Amino acid sequence: MAIGFKIHPRTRTVDPATVEKFKGIAVANISDSMNRMSHGGARIRPLHAGGVLSGVALTVRVRPGDNLMIHAAMAIAKPGDVILVDGKGDLNSALIGEIMSQQCVALGVAAVVIDGAVRDAEAIRELGFPMYAAGTNPSGPTKFVPGRLNHPISIGGVTVNPGDLVVGDGDGVTVIERDKAAAMLPLAAEKVAMETKRIADIKSRKALRPAWLDGALLAAGVIKEGETL
Repeated sequence: MAIGFKIHPRTRTVDPATVEKFKGIAVANISDSMNRMSHGGARIRPLHAGGVLSGVALTVRVRPGDNLMIHAAMAIAKPGDVILVDGKGDLNSALIGEIMSQQCVALGVAAVVIDGAVRDAEAIRELGFPMYAAGTNPSGPTKFVPGRLNHPISIGGVTVNPGDLVVGDGDGVTVIERDKAAAMLPLAAEKVAMETKRIADIKSRKALRPAWLDGALLAAGVIKEGETL
């Protein structure tokens, strides 16, 4: 066996009911609830037309420019999986295109997230398959370099373990550790409720500036005690 080649079993995952509930929560709200430390970075952008995703991570580590292990991941993927590919941010060769995207749809894969490049972007948009990537390149990959499946990886600087929860929308993707997903759900839902009320108060002109503003300006030395804007 080649050095570096390994397909690990995925031993833990997130409860399907929890996965489903996260579909109604914006990535920004989740990121805020996790101290803004869990998002996949500004380079990882949606290439599909829109919509949300929530699924369980099937992690892939590849040599930049080679997609052999992505094909292996698709061979073991289960419906609802999110295939996350650590392509080291390399944009010199696309790792996935229209054909593999069509295969993912047929397999029931929830989404693909690649820290690397893809191609056939227009076809992917028309397909509507959730695809996140660092960029596009029409140049294709090789298919003979070993890598790892269900092994810890990095996507946009964020560590992802197999079985972690992945949520995405038009802003990008965020990752929640599988053991913390259930506990994070009420915190993210609370954040949604707070923002919903804030927007309603703005629209009704009940509160046209945040209640914390004067305190923050005072702490920053912009205004003095007893002053207000």
